[in-house]
Amino acid sequence: MRRILHNTEIPFAAILLFGLLAMTARNAVDPDLWWHLRTGQLIVESHSIPHSDPFSFTRAGHAWISHEWLSEVTFYELYKHGAAAALIVFSAIITTAGFMLLYLRCLPGGQQRHWAAAATALGALASAPSWGVRPQMFTFTLASLLLFLIERGEDRPKLLLWIPPLFLLWLNLHGGFALGPALLVAYAAGVLFETAAGNTSWQEARPILLRIFFVLVACLVLVPLNPSGTHLYRYPLDTLRSPGMRSFIAEWRSPDFHTSLYRPLLLLWLLLLIALATAHHRLKGRVIAPLLLTAFAALDASRHIPIFVLVAIPVVAAALPLSNPSPLSRPTSRRFRPAFSASAMILLALFALAKWTTLARHQNARVAQIFPQDAVEFLRAKSFPVNASSQNTKLFVYYDWGGYAIYNLYPRYRVFVDGRADLYGDDLMRDSVRTLIDLRSGWQDILNHWQIETILVPPSCALAQALLLNRHWQTRFSDSHAVIFSRSPSGAP
Repeated sequence: MRRILHNTEIPFAAILLFGLLAMTARNAVDPDLWWHLRTGQLIVESHSIPHSDPFSFTRAGHAWISHEWLSEVTFYELYKHGAAAALIVFSAIITTAGFMLLYLRCLPGGQQRHWAAAATALGALASAPSWGVRPQMFTFTLASLLLFLIERGEDRPKLLLWIPPLFLLWLNLHGGFALGPALLVAYAAGVLFETAAGNTSWQEARPILLRIFFVLVACLVLVPLNPSGTHLYRYPLDTLRSPGMRSFIAEWRSPDFHTSLYRPLLLLWLLLLIALATAHHRLKGRVIAPLLLTAFAALDASRHIPIFVLVAIPVVAAALPLSNPSPLSRPTSRRFRPAFSASAMILLALFALAKWTTLARHQNARVAQIFPQDAVEFLRAKSFPVNASSQNTKLFVYYDWGGYAIYNLYPRYRVFVDGRADLYGDDLMRDSVRTLIDLRSGWQDILNHWQIETILVPPSCALAQALLLNRHWQTRFSDSHAVIFSRSPSGAP
């Protein structure tokens, strides 16, 4: 059996591994992480998965598709036993695994390892805006594994049998599981195009298409094997068609190439165009179809950039020149290669460990910098009016702080909205972001309609400035990061 890596390539792969483990490490400060942790805690303690919303007062009791339940349980158990450090290390490992699979796909015949590593590092930089402690990283790594199995399955068809169980795990980890069938369909469409163009004979294409078809059917049949059942068939489509998510959530917008954050992606696009223009051999349809699909998705929404990277980087790596050393330099290079490789591995391993340690040490400071830590502690310590019908306080909180409020204040406080935009719908998202934060017409009617009693927002937002001048609201807490308002007795709706 052909080995994935030759013995001479293992040290080089290890150097890349440790480098990626350091690059992909991030503090656990994703805004949605907090409600994921609280949901995981709820599942573990109640031994059941919620099917209706427990966290908000605007959608209390409404149907909620908890499509990331397995990720949430995993994150909660890690946080419970290892605090933020466990989440930081685990997310770095998961993300790095996806890039290492990408690196293996960039090694045709075991050659070009230096260029393959450089291309992989570029892909890591291009997708850096999406890194973090979030369930989406499961989708990145599982999509990378899916592409690896599809490509290796051309020579070893039995590898395709791993795709259905992989998909079953995927659809319980993250809603991005829909990428699996989409990539399979794109691959099959590419093979059909090759046949129609006369580049691949029907005798060669037929068994490939049959295998992909049966794998695709098996994956689609497995979709109901999740706590939400058949509802998961339409969930990805509903999410993609939501105008509210595209309007109000930054990662659902197109990448802004004017910012330095997306400059590596721009470089990747330029290299991809050069690779397509200078390729010695015409790309196969099975490569072009997934490339077109993911390229459109990445330009449409920046959250899809990592999947585009998985498809584009092997194309770029294949166009790079071979890095075979000159025969005259081989004896000298072989003499120093083991020492150099060992030194590089040790240094990068120490660097990754130092970065993990530093991130864990500064975790609390980063949380305090991003989230209203002192204001939330104030709400914990003080008693505010409680809604008689629900026995909790209705809290309007800044959108990016909604998950943090759920984690720290539930069940005593219920939020207006949080990061679960798919649950709230476009109308509530519009009310939260445009009407209340931007202070559009009718903002007082919304506060009165929902009988909101407590408000937690940044002091610089328009709503905070308006409430400071409103006699019906009292300032209960204020610092440079957040301000808390509550209704005065004369301001009852």
